[in-house]
Amino acid sequence: MSRKAMARPGGRSARVQEAVHAAVRELEAEQGRAALTVPAIAARAGVTPSTIYRRWGDLHELLSDVAVERLRPEAPPADHGALEADLTAWAEHFLDEMSSPPGRAYIRDALLGDPDGTNAGQCSAYAAGQVEVILDRARRRGETAVGLETVMDQVVAPIMYRILFRPEGLGPAYTRELVRTALAMA
Repeated sequence: MSRKAMARPGGRSARVQEAVHAAVRELEAEQGRAALTVPAIAARAGVTPSTIYRRWGDLHELLSDVAVERLRPEAPPADHGALEADLTAWAEHFLDEMSSPPGRAYIRDALLGDPDGTNAGQCSAYAAGQVEVILDRARRRGETAVGLETVMDQVVAPIMYRILFRPEGLGPAYTRELVRTALAMA
């Protein structure tokens, strides 16, 4: 049974999810990745292992769910006064976060335990939401802005590809060039 069908907002379900997520984060911080077993997580969270299996299916799906929550942006993108500056700053931050060792681990976890692609879609939606804020802000300032999909295809997708498959040469110069190329399409 898919955990997505079981999830209910608020109440006991939300408390169980938070306790289990906290247990994963605590155990990983205290004892390392090897300590992450369903029985250990359940004991720390104060639930039975069957609760975890029922809700998440297996350890990989649980770790994927935790990773997606950790990849959720905590704040809207900064406003630097112009589209190119806003998008460049966001892309540099995105690259730094995603290419860090924890970021790479979250990407791996998010994808590994995601048999139906829902978590990957959620991660994409987080990035798209941040980019849309930047583009909307630029339009309100009267700037000509490219479309969301252009930024996703020309900035976000190459960054993710390079993080996963060709991490050498990543840095601010790379993101600035991606942003310049995308904005030239306007």
